[in-house]
Amino acid sequence: MQQSVSQTIHCINPDCPSPYPQPWGNKFCSGCGASLYLNNRYIPLQRLGSGGFATIYTVWDEQTQIQRVLKVLIDNSPKALQLFEQEATVLQDLNHPGIPRVEPGSYFLLSVGNPQLRLLPCLVMEKINGQTLDYVLSQYPQGCPETLVRDWLYQATAILRELHYSGIIHRDLKPSNLMLREETNQLVAIDFGGAKQISRLPLSFRGNSTRLISPGYSPPEQMAGEAVGPTADFYALGRTMIQLLTGQDLADLENPITGELQWREHTVVTPALADLLDDMVLAEPQKRPGNALKIQRRLTATVRLQRKSPPPITSLPQTPTQAIATLARGITAIVGWVLRLVLSILLACLDTTWEMLLGGIGAATGAIAGLILIIGTRFGDYFADWLSWNLPLFLPDVESTVWQVMPLFAIAGLGTGWGLTLAGGFSQERRPLIAGLMGIFGYSIGWLIWQESVSYALIERLLGVVTAIAVTPLALGLGLPSHYFVHTLVAAAGTGTIFGGLAWLGLLPVDMLLNIFSASEANPVDLIYTVAFFTLLGITTGLCLGVSYYVVVPILRRLGWN
Repeated sequence: MQQSVSQTIHCINPDCPSPYPQPWGNKFCSGCGASLYLNNRYIPLQRLGSGGFATIYTVWDEQTQIQRVLKVLIDNSPKALQLFEQEATVLQDLNHPGIPRVEPGSYFLLSVGNPQLRLLPCLVMEKINGQTLDYVLSQYPQGCPETLVRDWLYQATAILRELHYSGIIHRDLKPSNLMLREETNQLVAIDFGGAKQISRLPLSFRGNSTRLISPGYSPPEQMAGEAVGPTADFYALGRTMIQLLTGQDLADLENPITGELQWREHTVVTPALADLLDDMVLAEPQKRPGNALKIQRRLTATVRLQRKSPPPITSLPQTPTQAIATLARGITAIVGWVLRLVLSILLACLDTTWEMLLGGIGAATGAIAGLILIIGTRFGDYFADWLSWNLPLFLPDVESTVWQVMPLFAIAGLGTGWGLTLAGGFSQERRPLIAGLMGIFGYSIGWLIWQESVSYALIERLLGVVTAIAVTPLALGLGLPSHYFVHTLVAAAGTGTIFGGLAWLGLLPVDMLLNIFSASEANPVDLIYTVAFFTLLGITTGLCLGVSYYVVVPILRRLGWN
């Protein structure tokens, strides 16, 4: 097997005085003494080329017995190292057929030199056999056929949809960074060295981005070093597709005064596709399509797009070995997808369960503290007297002893907010002060509404409304990463529906609810019911937030609501 792969091994030490191919079987370079078996697994076979700060090799993977690509950083600058490590991190977290696969542990540091001179950062990734769109364009001097370009655009937006959903902007799309797999003719995006995490803040509040420029493809905001969003990738992709359609250099298509592309007269193209590409390359980011799904919908709505990839430019019948390999890759992809789905569901359940547990514990702790305060001390009396003297016009006309219960709800809301924040689930910000204050406010408002409008006959109907109102400020104060109002709506509506249903079914008796909301003194059984009520409220809030974060919001994102 080894001899059929390559007869020679290359040394990757950039300082090697004799960087010539070594005979297969050599463990160490004869020129510098560097190990030729990288990380005890990879054997460098051939140097493919060198970019701005990295050199590319094909390597033989002794563990899987297949060829891979090795990227070696040769630039010593901190910025180059940061971008290189960033590319490794980004690719390890992604799993999509349009993105080169990088396995965990494929990034490592290699010592080279004898004695040791330096550490070389190395990244091993999937080897994509095929040609870049830059090469394909060279085969079509007058521009590529529209059918091919439309299909590439659809595939590229599918890749961007996955990237943006995972919080990644590519920032360097161009024909040389898009490849076609030799086996399937599927599009693959490469070179993630400039990829960037999407900030959750509005553009006006984001800091400047690290300047990464590909002349002709980078949007104006990126060239100016300003904060960029997903629409920066749409701009670069639109210009890439225009170049593929026309076969012209983008600089030759630009209006020298306005900078706009004047390209339609250089090709024959469907007006709907031309309009879409023009929208993608608008100078103002907010005027471009908002997400990848909108681009795909416009493609399918305005042009009859064949979803299957077109035949390869130079297609040959698959050999039995290739067919078996393709089938094996398909089965492996399906099994991997199922395992990832199961793992994602398991992690979501664990995260939600932890949030429910600490939410319930926080609520119970707050309720117990509130009961001790209003029953074991005179605080409730002082509080009721203070309200009666200072806010008589704004208070419901109820007995003053009833106001002694309000601190119980306020402290229970405080405990619930702290418990949900301490759990730290759903990617929320850790801000216990705001969460606690919003819990106090929400629970107090809910109690006030109850006291203002409650009657014995309406208790079952009002409980769902009161709990929904109480949960609304609490959910807003938790610092969830996005879709704040969606999370709040689901948490409030879900909690209100559950508690309203329990009251309607008689599982929360009317007499118990009256004691919880109105009594200042209670027997031990009523105290237990009170603690249990608030505990259940904290648990239910955590459950509804989990449903919103892991079910409702992902569905909305898939539908194009970013």
